Amino acid sequence: MQISVIGSGRASEDVLNLAEELGREIARRNHVLVCGGRGGVMEAVCRGAREEGGVTVGILPGEMKDEANPYVDVVIPTGLGEARNALVVRAGDAVIAVAGGWGTLSEISLAKKMGKPVVGLTLSGGWAEELARRGEIEGAGSPKEAVKKAERLVGYR
Repeated sequence: MQISVIGSGRASEDVLNLAEELGREIARRNHVLVCGGRGGVMEAVCRGAREEGGVTVGILPGEMKDEANPYVDVVIPTGLGEARNALVVRAGDAVIAVAGGWGTLSEISLAKKMGKPVVGLTLSGGWAEELARRGEIEGAGSPKEAVKKAERLVGYR
């Protein structure tokens, strides 16, 4: 299964730790991690996945491969700017949101329009927590629960 992780380019240490653990959990369950490939939540989730031997894919907004964080295995430079958000969510069987600002909200909206299941980590704040609280997306209280909910929502195993 491919899981797209979306979240803030800049985040608190607590949110980054949560994202790193999410990456570890995705890799432990043998899923491919897809993200925007840059810093913040994206870098932390990739670092966690790589530490567990997982595969990471970064879909970049720019044209240069060297824009990717050092934990991305497969770098896809698009030259599309923020329009690449659609590719990030399209590539996943499910989407997990960690915190997030306007870019994350756009990705959540695109995922919902595409009919992709979206799980928000409720401990992370931002749009992920707010939309889960409102019942607009599934909420999860831990990285492990988020991955299990994503699996269930797509009918994995």
